Amino acid sequence: MQPELAIGVREVANRVPQVTADFWLVKLLAVTMGETAADYLAVNLGLGLATTSWIMSAILVVFIFLQFRQKRYVPWPYWTAVVMISVVGTLITDNLVDNLGVPLETTTVFFTVALALTFAVWYWSERTLSIHTVVTTRREIFYWLAILFTFSLGTAVGDLVAEKFELGYLATGVLFLGIIVAFCIAYLLKANAVLTFWFAYIFTRPLGASFGDLLSQPPEYGGLGFGTIITSVLFLGCIIATVAFMTVRRRGQEFAAVALPSR
Repeated sequence: MQPELAIGVREVANRVPQVTADFWLVKLLAVTMGETAADYLAVNLGLGLATTSWIMSAILVVFIFLQFRQKRYVPWPYWTAVVMISVVGTLITDNLVDNLGVPLETTTVFFTVALALTFAVWYWSERTLSIHTVVTTRREIFYWLAILFTFSLGTAVGDLVAEKFELGYLATGVLFLGIIVAFCIAYLLKANAVLTFWFAYIFTRPLGASFGDLLSQPPEYGGLGFGTIITSVLFLGCIIATVAFMTVRRRGQEFAAVALPSR
């Protein structure tokens, strides 16, 4: 039997998934593919950054529209939107750096400020940054805007450390993995759950990008030389398989009890 809700509180469907092991798995796969797919489309296919960015942004708008229509968490539109926003977030940073000549240090600071402002306005408006209560269109807008900035920021930070600071892809990946583990330990030690989640979420982007580059880039650039096609297809296949498993396993909708005005 469901517990009785307090006056002024309604049970509504959450629009994002619960934070589980498969959540982090697909997220890491998505950010890795976002890095390699962006490189494949812009470089290997010869579309160029500008053309690729316009095409991918248009496709992203379609899938974000589909996601917003769900009004609840459904695995395939949600994770498709994550993959697409990962690609677009990468392309935004690459355009700023490669086409406009903006230094990686500047893009890192810019997206850090943009993300901080997004969180500030989100919290001021909703009094929460928890993804467990993304139950309204306004909260979902804040959520996806924050996700976009985390991907762009993660791309800038990853490239800054691996290329500008010449740490290399493997060492950079290990560095960010260690940072994520530190936040996981902090969470287990009862640190603020929302804060540790978002920090871990941000740093999975440079972690995935570093290992994506490690797999796809040729040996002379510090990679293993698998290429962007094989790497992208490999991770896409893993994403599809994992999301299919999540779809079959999911039972019913995910709900959150939140204070919303009664209608």
